[in-house]
Amino acid sequence: MDAELMALASSAGSALVAALTTDLWQRAQSSVGSLWRRAHPERAATVEAELAETRALLLRAPEDEIAEDSADEWRLRFRRLLVTRPDLAEDLRRVLAEDLTPALPVPPQSGSMVFNAAPSGHARVYQSAGNQTINHP
Repeated sequence: MDAELMALASSAGSALVAALTTDLWQRAQSSVGSLWRRAHPERAATVEAELAETRALLLRAPEDEIAEDSADEWRLRFRRLLVTRPDLAEDLRRVLAEDLTPALPVPPQSGSMVFNAAPSGHARVYQSAGNQTINHP
């Protein structure tokens, strides 16, 4: 398996486990189930049931270790899926972008920024922590 597909499987596994603890978990479950339905129709119902079990476990014991173990498990499942069906990579990218990533909580902003400037003479100072547009006449 090439590095790009491994990275995709890894991202999907992590995002899936994080999404399972949000209000949009059923959307994630349905999307992942549909991927399995295309690849292995006989396993799709089992995969959806296992996602529900993973969610229940995460909600009962929200320890980082359990979340990481679950993410490892789903990363491996996605890798196996892509090994047997590499043609599903684009579908997995779509599921990741449209169904898993939007369900993730926005990480809090950490730290603070400090700007210091010591202009002299006729100097101008422009500082920004984000986008900045400067229009001079």
